[in-house]
Amino acid sequence: MLNRAEKLANIIEQAKEVHIVTHNDADGLTAGAIASSSLQRLDKTYTLECVKQLDRNVLKRLKDEDHELVWFTDLGSSISSSSPEIKKIITDHHACSQNAEASFHLNPHLFGLDGSVDISGAGLTYLVAKQLNSKNIDLSMLAIIGALGDLQDRKDCRLQGINRDILKDAEEAKMIQAQLDIRYFGRETRPMHKLLQFSSDPFIPGLTGREEACISFLQDLKITLKDNDTWRKWIDLNKEEKRRIMSNVARLLLQKGFSHKTARRVIGEVYLLRKEKKGTELHDAKEFATLLNATARYGKAEVGINVCLGDRDKWLKQARSLLRGHRHNLAEGLQVARENGIIKRDFLQFFHAKKEIRDTIVGIVAGMLLNSEDISSSLPLIGFVDTENNDVKASARATRDLVDQGLNLSSAMRKAAEVVNGVGGGHNIAAGATIPKGKEEEFLDLLEKEISIQLSN
Repeated sequence: MLNRAEKLANIIEQAKEVHIVTHNDADGLTAGAIASSSLQRLDKTYTLECVKQLDRNVLKRLKDEDHELVWFTDLGSSISSSSPEIKKIITDHHACSQNAEASFHLNPHLFGLDGSVDISGAGLTYLVAKQLNSKNIDLSMLAIIGALGDLQDRKDCRLQGINRDILKDAEEAKMIQAQLDIRYFGRETRPMHKLLQFSSDPFIPGLTGREEACISFLQDLKITLKDNDTWRKWIDLNKEEKRRIMSNVARLLLQKGFSHKTARRVIGEVYLLRKEKKGTELHDAKEFATLLNATARYGKAEVGINVCLGDRDKWLKQARSLLRGHRHNLAEGLQVARENGIIKRDFLQFFHAKKEIRDTIVGIVAGMLLNSEDISSSLPLIGFVDTENNDVKASARATRDLVDQGLNLSSAMRKAAEVVNGVGGGHNIAAGATIPKGKEEEFLDLLEKEISIQLSN
């Protein structure tokens, strides 16, 4: 992989002008920021754009624009062996064909690795940036944020694979500190009871989704909830208070019949950005990733890119405003999906939100639902929404247990979509597709057949 990264770096060094095309999520934005920084440090002329997907219209436009070199980051695997008229390099971690054109394509799947856990699009882009200049080691911080944005720590409650090598770089550069702590989201910014209320992976029976119950739980543990009328956050607690809460959460899970393996998931590795202010959305790498999602998913990629590049003035203010809206939209999306109903089939479950959920966040909503207490996690969940182009977006999410049993959503979604004249792909645990409107039932039939075959092998 490093040899391939060096070859891509050589191609970049020979180019006078580079156009970066990246994906509209946290991994994509961090990948785009890494590419931008590395080119800027080389005094290269470059431009950047953020897209939802590489459809025919985007590819035709790129061909017509006739860039000297296009650098696809966190996307591009689907066009690796096509579009030869576009001079390109690709740093992408999504599933691809093993016989895909490889000379300009850096992808873990071409080297027998898993792009859903071993390295992200930002991580691959960082490998190239490091080959361009060893001083780019400071960009490893952005690669870690990208990996966490793609939930690459979920399997083992810590980063693994090549991500750990990148983590070592980030620690060596004094950019990131890794430590063991509670894994629930919001350690830096949420009041303690809110952290428990919105807990998932694992959800806490009797507490998840129940604000008053979370307050009572903490009061019973003699935890002081406020300090001078200000809600205390997780980072405000001392070690003994943290230990008391974590041990009692684990005890509650075991009492409700959860396994020791599940209870141990309460604690894992967290990643702190050493140069960011404690108690902000930027200090915890996972919260940083969510802030970036709140920009890219709403067509404001330039806001997230500038925050990645270090702007802490107007861009951060805009990002925080977008984050508030993002949280509101996710809460509404969860409600819409539940109200519309989750329909179960033999090998999958799905909901159709029509135009009531944005197509850029339906995958996040599906993932949150699958990790909630009231939705079965024994079946993959597919969320449908109508797009502005009069197509239908399908986002699929599954559990690691299903993947371990042989499920590969990327392959299943791609095959089912192609039959109905759509496109699909992604990862084994999370994938997406765009299909013609009115083809949902046919698509579901095909998808279910593919999933049943995978799980029966």
